[in-house]
Amino acid sequence: MYSVIVVPPSCGSVADQLRISAGESIEFGRTEPSGGGLAIAHAGVPRVAGEIAAHRTFWLLSNLSEDQTYVVENPEGAGEHIKVAPGRVEAPVPFELARVTLPAAGDLLTFDVWAPRHVFRSVERRGLEGAGTVPAFALDRTKRYFAVLAALCERRLRGEPRAPLPAVEEIVERLRPSWPKVSRSAVYWNIDYLAVKLRLRPGPDTAEPGRRTHGKKESLASLALRFDLVREDDLVVLAPAPSGAAR
Repeated sequence: MYSVIVVPPSCGSVADQLRISAGESIEFGRTEPSGGGLAIAHAGVPRVAGEIAAHRTFWLLSNLSEDQTYVVENPEGAGEHIKVAPGRVEAPVPFELARVTLPAAGDLLTFDVWAPRHVFRSVERRGLEGAGTVPAFALDRTKRYFAVLAALCERRLRGEPRAPLPAVEEIVERLRPSWPKVSRSAVYWNIDYLAVKLRLRPGPDTAEPGRRTHGKKESLASLALRFDLVREDDLVVLAPAPSGAAR
């Protein structure tokens, strides 16, 4: 599995994502590097603006501009961010989900970077030496993507195994009490991220967008329920269901 996935602005399909493995790197800037990379067509972006390098479960950002500070924020945090000064190389970025913001001639340009290989293991070693077993699916239950997955599976976890999956609009309304700024685009974004993190095969790019999303939701719910990635106890990440709502 790739260590780092760079999602360009207005990314329209999986094919537009840039994927690098541990030890690899890509450059980004106004013109696409000769070896391939992320091109950001804006007059305020340097020709070679920076570099992203994958390092195991996190990534490094080099700011190759002369006078602009870059900001990397955790879109799921409460303002959590780091600043990378001009000329700084290989600044470590610890966020599993990150948004890079480049100031460019009065505009703020952004692109996303995902590090889905974050892994966790139990501290219970029972006296065994050596490396622990890497979990098959590493999910952080404090992240919003997990709340999206829980909302997706909620009906079936509450005793309706054949219930239709909720539409994206229904997921938005279900999450709004605990996530006031949730939007359709945010839910779509998290569904796409979950598909990458759980290593689902992407649907054919020729399919209609609605069908691609529906197939992705079905695949995610099927995988999560089959392997108990989400259990009924995990529904505590959602706000209590409204009184009288279907359970």
